[in-house]
Amino acid sequence: MNTAWISAGSNVGDRWAQLGRAIAALEACGRVIAVSSCYETEPVGYGDQPWFLNLAAGLETRLTPHQLLSFCQSIELAQGRVRPFPNAPRTLDLDILLYGDLILDLPDLVLPHPRLADRRFVLEPLAEIAPLLRHPVLNRSVRQLLELCPDRATVRKVETAG
Repeated sequence: MNTAWISAGSNVGDRWAQLGRAIAALEACGRVIAVSSCYETEPVGYGDQPWFLNLAAGLETRLTPHQLLSFCQSIELAQGRVRPFPNAPRTLDLDILLYGDLILDLPDLVLPHPRLADRRFVLEPLAEIAPLLRHPVLNRSVRQLLELCPDRATVRKVETAG
């Protein structure tokens, strides 16, 4: 078994339901071992869109990184994800942040996620469930990455839907 850490975000439709369905769907490819709280986050990259709900999850899986990527993309598609332009609004976005301590740099998959250390909306939820997890390239914990994160976008924990 390998442990993968995944970021999930939604800003179109019922954001809470989209994220809940995503976590349930991930159970089909392994065992979800941790799920963070939801965080409402300001859009990054393209600002003229609704705010996101984001969370992080830990998953024990036997899938290879590429199989997991394909599985995540199939979950996105099943929930109506379309990609009209970069950073467009989306029903669901699933990103593999870390896959064990694997370092991979391929055209279709880079691990750790190349923008992990620069995104507060990813680091806040991940730090909640895995603060001591180490980035295998930067050799810093998630907590340290969050403390050093240059991103100042608003990220606030939300307790319930609505």
